[in-house]
Amino acid sequence: MIKRLAATLHRLPDRSRFVACIIVYGLAAGLVAVAFEEGINWVYRLVYVLPSQPSSAQFPWFPWISLAVISAVSILSGWLLSTFCPEAAGSGIPQLKLAFWKDFGHTPTRVAWVKFVASGLGIGGGLSLGREGPSVQLGGNVASTIAGVLGIAKQNKRAAAAAGAAAGLAAAFNAPLAAVAFVLEEILEDLNSRLLGPVLLASVIGAFVVHAFIGAQPAFDLPRIDEPTWRAYALMPFSAVFATLAGVVFQRGSLALRGRSKTWKKLPPMWRPLLGGWVTWIFGMAIYQQTGHLGVFSLGYGDLTTALVKGIAWKLALALLVAKLIATIACYGLGGSGGIFTPSLFFGGMCGIAVAGIGGEFSALNDSDRILLVVGGMSACLGGVVQAPVTAVLIIFEMTHQFSLVPGLMMAGLVSQLIARWCNRENFYQAVLTQDSHNMEHVIPPRDLRSWQNLPISAIAHFQPVVLEDLNPEAVLQALEKSPYQRFPLVKDGVLSGILLRSEVVLAETEGRAVRPIAAVSAKPSQTIRQCQALLIESACGLIVVVDEVRGLPLAVVTLHDLLRAQTAISDREG
Repeated sequence: MIKRLAATLHRLPDRSRFVACIIVYGLAAGLVAVAFEEGINWVYRLVYVLPSQPSSAQFPWFPWISLAVISAVSILSGWLLSTFCPEAAGSGIPQLKLAFWKDFGHTPTRVAWVKFVASGLGIGGGLSLGREGPSVQLGGNVASTIAGVLGIAKQNKRAAAAAGAAAGLAAAFNAPLAAVAFVLEEILEDLNSRLLGPVLLASVIGAFVVHAFIGAQPAFDLPRIDEPTWRAYALMPFSAVFATLAGVVFQRGSLALRGRSKTWKKLPPMWRPLLGGWVTWIFGMAIYQQTGHLGVFSLGYGDLTTALVKGIAWKLALALLVAKLIATIACYGLGGSGGIFTPSLFFGGMCGIAVAGIGGEFSALNDSDRILLVVGGMSACLGGVVQAPVTAVLIIFEMTHQFSLVPGLMMAGLVSQLIARWCNRENFYQAVLTQDSHNMEHVIPPRDLRSWQNLPISAIAHFQPVVLEDLNPEAVLQALEKSPYQRFPLVKDGVLSGILLRSEVVLAETEGRAVRPIAAVSAKPSQTIRQCQALLIESACGLIVVVDEVRGLPLAVVTLHDLLRAQTAISDREG
């Protein structure tokens, strides 16, 4: 069937084939996102909602059932991530962004099934994480995989990855406009990108898929509200500040724990999500035993909806905020697989409830005022964490379908950006990539070729190359077995002395002679890409070695492939 579809598409004109492919990507990503959402909801209802009801026969056993389930899904998630696909951990959005710019949108096929199972069972089983990040990564990965099956070359998969990401997010929140804004703001980092058309088309298709299988209703079905009073607008800065600071605490706490946990040698990566699951269970069960609320577990949409529609006590909101904050920091920081959108919305909503409750002690607030403060907190916290204000405003508007909330959302967005950018130099996703030693300034090309050519050669270099210091045949063969590379810098007496080719090693072994390295071409890290282009052409093996300016030791390598890949990215961005 897939081969028949590919053959049919290849018979179409280029422009029609491109549009047809985008439609296929959007449908596939939307279906996967809907299946992912329904799977999470089914597991959560089975494990938490039904057994926690007093009328249920399992009610007395609910705490132990939930502990057993959250332990099992945490262990399974940790095993899948550590064994099959470590890049499926966390939100998935930073990984997709890196793949979009560094690998032309190509991602390994295994990401999809590992992410689907690990995140679906983990979140449905109670881990305090969101489903939007996995939906984006799943959509981008599925679309990229389908593009490969349809015969799209690896260097042309960026459109597929962007379209799939947009369709996945649109399906996750039933918010197509926010999905378009987020992909342009965060992944493409260009609101005028030439991929705007594919992203918009795929996002609309993702929304249609949700409408077909779930319905067109918004995520939060609020009663029609009147225009908020001036009292709500006067309190909005307090709600936005509180919510943004909660987001700052979440970002710093999660990343600090994530970085520290990577140094733990006594606790292998497979078992770390289990620790996060136990932290979630302890705080979640403490809140449930005292209040009957399950908001700390999983997405927390039930309590968030109750807070919006009926309202909850501000002291309960603060308790839920603290417990959910600790649980989510533990789950994300200890290697769980899930997103941060939904927790951020929860944090902000609880902050808004607290401000509305305390403010109501001093001034008369009606239901419209209270709802505005809650959604303003939601928008402020999300906007502060991802530092994407347009997305934050649009996603709340599309999740509520209340136009009267927009002015307050814009006010909250302004406050959140001022505080978030003052407290954190990078947004959450950028900080994750930086923590993993990915400098996106060296990966994402500037907007014109001349500016790019004036960057230092280190901007496109591959650091930590495999360097040979011993030409002993056994040592050389062992190094070749452990590495997929074809060219290896040689160091003798602490100085670069040549390049050894894999083909030369094989030939020398066949002929029973010593290997013969070739001359190395080197460059300093400060030399520009323009200066090094000629050196690459002159190199006998299409490789230059970036050496330390003082000692002459190899620091990195640059190949013709690196140069062409970066130039292709420039062409795509200019196009």
